Amino acid sequence: LQKELLKYKQEARNLQGIKVRKGDALQQRLIQQDASVLQLKQELLRANMDKEELHNQNVDLQRKIEERNRLLAEYKKELGQKDRHLQQHQSKLDEMLRQLSEASYQQVDLERELEHKEALLARCMKREAEE
Repeated sequence: LQKELLKYKQEARNLQGIKVRKGDALQQRLIQQDASVLQLKQELLRANMDKEELHNQNVDLQRKIEERNRLLAEYKKELGQKDRHLQQHQSKLDEMLRQLSEASYQQVDLERELEHKEALLARCMKREAEE
């Protein structure tokens, strides 16, 4: 019985040693896993912060785009108004040029008529002087 008791005590010590080694190994794995989980949490936090920053930048860019689109619409409206004014002024200028051209033709006609009448007058005066 003594031998058997010693044998079982030895087995118990061996099992206790194995249990301690396995417990230490498990403890070591838990520590590593905790460290990995902590690292993953930090990376997730950084990723969330980066995502939030990108979201804020996106919102800011959207606001700037909307502002630029608004300004662009205003500029297009102003440009349309200036185009209409330019067309109106161009029409007036064309009309004035047409009138100026007509007046120039009339002036030439009147100058010819005046020359003709002056020539007639000169002939009449010459005839009268001769008579």
